[in-house]
Amino acid sequence: MSADAPTPPTALDLAAAVRDGRTTAERAVRDALDRIDALNPRLNAFVQVFAERAIDDARALDARLRAGGRAGPLAGVPVAVKDNLCLAHGRTTCASRMLEAYESPFTATAVQRLIDAGAIVVGKTNLDEFAMGSSCEFSVFGPTRNPWDESRVPGGSSGGSAAAVAAGMVPLALGSDTGGSIRQPAGFCGVVGMKPTYGRISRWGLVAFASSLDQVGPFARTVGDCALALSIMAGRDPLDATCCDRPAEDFAARLDEPVRPLRIAIPRQARGGGVEGGGGNHAAVGAALEAAAAALAERGAEVVEVDLPHAEHAVAAYYIVAAAEASANLARFDGVRYGRRAALREGDSLEDLYRRSRTEGFGEEVRRRILLGTHVLSSGYQDRYYLTALRARRRIKEDFDRAFEAGASAVLMPTSPAPPFRLGEKTDDPLALYLEDVYTVGVNLAGLPAIALPAGTAMLDGRALPVGVQLIAPAFGEARLLRIAHELEAALAFNARHAPDEPRP
Repeated sequence: MSADAPTPPTALDLAAAVRDGRTTAERAVRDALDRIDALNPRLNAFVQVFAERAIDDARALDARLRAGGRAGPLAGVPVAVKDNLCLAHGRTTCASRMLEAYESPFTATAVQRLIDAGAIVVGKTNLDEFAMGSSCEFSVFGPTRNPWDESRVPGGSSGGSAAAVAAGMVPLALGSDTGGSIRQPAGFCGVVGMKPTYGRISRWGLVAFASSLDQVGPFARTVGDCALALSIMAGRDPLDATCCDRPAEDFAARLDEPVRPLRIAIPRQARGGGVEGGGGNHAAVGAALEAAAAALAERGAEVVEVDLPHAEHAVAAYYIVAAAEASANLARFDGVRYGRRAALREGDSLEDLYRRSRTEGFGEEVRRRILLGTHVLSSGYQDRYYLTALRARRRIKEDFDRAFEAGASAVLMPTSPAPPFRLGEKTDDPLALYLEDVYTVGVNLAGLPAIALPAGTAMLDGRALPVGVQLIAPAFGEARLLRIAHELEAALAFNARHAPDEPRP
């Protein structure tokens, strides 16, 4: 494929073409599979591809449509699913040796709702093991590469899904966002990625990392496609007690209606690196933030500066809360009840079996977070660390609440302090990797909805790489958030771009 290959259609356009008979679901799926076949050996975005099943599902859909059957809003749209979301065929591995052979007997609610709407799952995408990472390098399947520059990371943990959409392999993909794992890779890969309000989308069938923070969300090339996916996936699920009892909304129906009056708040901390010792923003990140603010101001927005005084504590609070919950959630993977079991040696005690199974099954980053979580929950340290982090979490939420109560329609921030970094550049420095999440983790701690979209480029080594910003709204404010994002998208006009088919190696 050449670098000037036509831009693949959006999910909305493709579904309309299938419904109208201008193309078929089989053709759409075969086109996606052809691009996966051509690009995935270099990018490693997909860890499983269900070619035969996807074609069979597409043919069955085409037959139903020819017979006058109902066409769903995602009729024939190829979709990729992050490999920590359960699917009743293939494997659900979480990119870990611990689950390398696990076959789920059921499909996650969010995924099933897309399937019921006519989407066709073509494969599972790569991720940092158990969604713990900010670069998509901590995977048993090897790292995913950024489609804009294969020497750089796509972001994490949902890097495979972001890369798949950015490379035009699929128009829509699912990820999970515990501390920025949708928004940061969306920024690095130049696509749109959305983290809904906690409880807006069911978590049933999402392998738990940190249960009070995890949220399923979509990647797409446009805000409209994200709005469509959210409309389909949102709504009460009796299988998930944390899922809110709110009816699903048609988020796409009113996207073209401007939000007026429009007041955009930029945190003072967003211009200076967000955390003490964080080193500040890269110049391209600062330029993208100001370009987004200027674009909204030109459309009549009042842009104001606000203070989020506890933002500097977000990274520390997040990595305590998330690690504590990870320690509890991953305790089940002991090689006896769940997960890969080490070979039994003569004289082994049960404790020996547990220790070797977990050491062999978990990678270094997952082990690090389990140990950190176990420590902060241990006797004598729980109050000093875990309960203090929970108090900081409440203060962080209150900071956002005050900004919205003062009249902000949305908060505008970068998705990360710097453009995508090189593969291997930060794997030996956990703190440097954790600071990549400085602008995203506070949103998860507060349970708020946020959407990332491309807003600029950074010239690195002679290559133009995407830079993203994010908009944040009050809880359950997705309808307004999407309308503002749609307006910003139109002003910046980045949504039509996609990564070249032949990025520089």
